[in-house]
Amino acid sequence: MTNQTHFYTLPNGLTVHLKEIHTAPIISSWIWYKVGSRNEHPGITGVSHWVEHMQFKGTDRFPAGYLDREISRVGGIWNAMTYLDWTTYFQTLPASMAELSLSLEADRMVNSRFLTEEVNMERTVIISEREGNENQPHFLLNEAIQEAAFDQHPYRYEVIGLKDDLESITRDQLYGHYQRFYDPANAVLALAGDFDIDQMVQQVAASFGEIPSKGSIEQAIPVEPPLGVERRVTVDGPGQTAYVQIAYRAPSASDLDFFGLTVLDSLLTGPSSLNMFGSGGTTNKTSRLYRALVEGEIAVSCFGTLQATHDPYLYSINLTVHPAHTPEEVLQAVDDELKRVMDSPVMQEEIARAIKQAKALFAYSSENISNQAFWLGYTDMFANYDWFENYVNHLAKVTPKDVLRIAREALNPDNRVVGFYLPEESLSQ
Repeated sequence: MTNQTHFYTLPNGLTVHLKEIHTAPIISSWIWYKVGSRNEHPGITGVSHWVEHMQFKGTDRFPAGYLDREISRVGGIWNAMTYLDWTTYFQTLPASMAELSLSLEADRMVNSRFLTEEVNMERTVIISEREGNENQPHFLLNEAIQEAAFDQHPYRYEVIGLKDDLESITRDQLYGHYQRFYDPANAVLALAGDFDIDQMVQQVAASFGEIPSKGSIEQAIPVEPPLGVERRVTVDGPGQTAYVQIAYRAPSASDLDFFGLTVLDSLLTGPSSLNMFGSGGTTNKTSRLYRALVEGEIAVSCFGTLQATHDPYLYSINLTVHPAHTPEEVLQAVDDELKRVMDSPVMQEEIARAIKQAKALFAYSSENISNQAFWLGYTDMFANYDWFENYVNHLAKVTPKDVLRIAREALNPDNRVVGFYLPEESLSQ
């Protein structure tokens, strides 16, 4: 039986996506705001993520700690995440508690308290979070690569923000960011689970219908010109292991070439998961780079990263260097394999296997109620729900000729940033 869906917009601009699924007596509710590091600039980098933290400090109606107790008491879960293009909050609860979920999100859309003492406490928490990240080689390397890959676009900044900005952002800047972007016309409410759509329409209207909107948000985001030439960065830090990350400019998720690059990613490194909230996994041991570099004992691990984004972002190949080799040798081995892909068409059977693996990972990422609700809202952050419904069909249409063309365009060295992470212990020897 096909699950019934209903998409509509309230008069105040709130987009609502509902999907009835009656396989279990639960409901998953997600509210998505079109605000992330894409909407920041020097001086306020990290502000979107910080606002997300403040949303858990409570309101007059729901003081801090109350919802933790209520949601934990019934075995529910709730959390939030900020990324490049969006910030999202979600709860998965018994279906009988749907009204609590709606009331919570409607209330903190407009009534969150930004008390100065709590802002200062959270400043310490977030700076500590950043300092913890700075002990992780992948964070340090990724931050350096993002900065090198973009000169103008805000994607050049990590979501957590620059430390200098985290030390100087004021309470009023935080609150102003919240007031500007937490607007019903800038949000998507997505619910999936055991409810009746007609009744849920009434519940959503009762919770959100009276929230006023300031209208659509206009913001000019700089368009990033092509790189034009390969760039390189070298980062040193703690640890004993060297890493290589090769980041290519990639098309936005709404570009049809995104699907061809998805197949190419699956062929080279195994498919990347597009669901950041847990989605199972598939092996990448049949991928070309795994067989050449990991089985060849040139690298210890190899994986790709391709994310669905609003604007063109990055496709990254990430490698852990084998102790018997150097980062330069790993890069050369990758380039040798990429040259094979760009010199001649890949056989149809290999393309079919790559598509099959990408489809399988996509299916894993869509199989439970929370993931169904995730996709209902997530796709509106970079395209629309049709993107989700047509994803498999788009993959199925990718041909060897498409893969050859996209490989030659996207994997051109002039379109990439190469990053080496060198452990300090090896530098001191």
